[in-house]
Amino acid sequence: MDLLVENQHFRRDWSTATEVGGKAAAQNLADVAAMGAQPTALLVGLAAPGGLPVAWAEDLATGLAQECTRVGAVVAGGDISAAPLIMVAVTALGDLGGRPPVTRAGARPGDLVAVAGLLGHSAAGLALLKAGRTEPARLLAEHRWPHPEYAAGPEAAALGATAMIDVSDGLVQDLGHVAEQSGVRIDLESAQLPRDDALRAAADALGEQDPLDWILTGGEDHALAATFPPGAALPPRWSVVGRVSTGRGIRVDSRHVEAMSGWRHFR
Repeated sequence: MDLLVENQHFRRDWSTATEVGGKAAAQNLADVAAMGAQPTALLVGLAAPGGLPVAWAEDLATGLAQECTRVGAVVAGGDISAAPLIMVAVTALGDLGGRPPVTRAGARPGDLVAVAGLLGHSAAGLALLKAGRTEPARLLAEHRWPHPEYAAGPEAAALGATAMIDVSDGLVQDLGHVAEQSGVRIDLESAQLPRDDALRAAADALGEQDPLDWILTGGEDHALAATFPPGAALPPRWSVVGRVSTGRGIRVDSRHVEAMSGWRHFR
């Protein structure tokens, strides 16, 4: 379950209602996929000012439905209430097909750490929006409406993934949850982290030295990060980015990163 609050998680001058609906669906469907399940349905609560145009709510529903279509899920119900600003609360349901869920607590020393999907694109898109930039347009679009690799979740479970999480608050912070709940240390190699020309172009446009900060601490791409037994043969969509070892916490290129974190609501 996730809650989107206007001006905290989205702005109406930056995103259409359809994009807000798609984003709300994606971030919840990704949580279900990250436990190895097939998403099946969403329940949606909408609170809004009385003056909100009906067309905005209808477009929100369109975005929710379009993203559900990508995985064969449906919007099964919900509720509406009045509020001084828009809030969208979504609960996602899924089917494990009789398999146990993949949690954050199963990573073991020696496991591979791999990711499926984009990293840093949403954070770069947000930085571009804040700076009033319109290019690369692809990054702005991926911030407004991410498209997670849903099929990678059940795929990882079938491949024997020992732990999994979707990257909603930053790779370092979310893998930190895996490390903490599994009682292990996770070592990442920055050179193995996937990056592309769009991130480099955004960094150049904004005068940033390196897009690596977006990759490590940016959230809302909803890539999946998982740990796999040593020697696991992973499909091309999965990129190995590190290993699990004994100890605690997260290291990037052998350096502790306690000071590096992603999104925190009350900071």
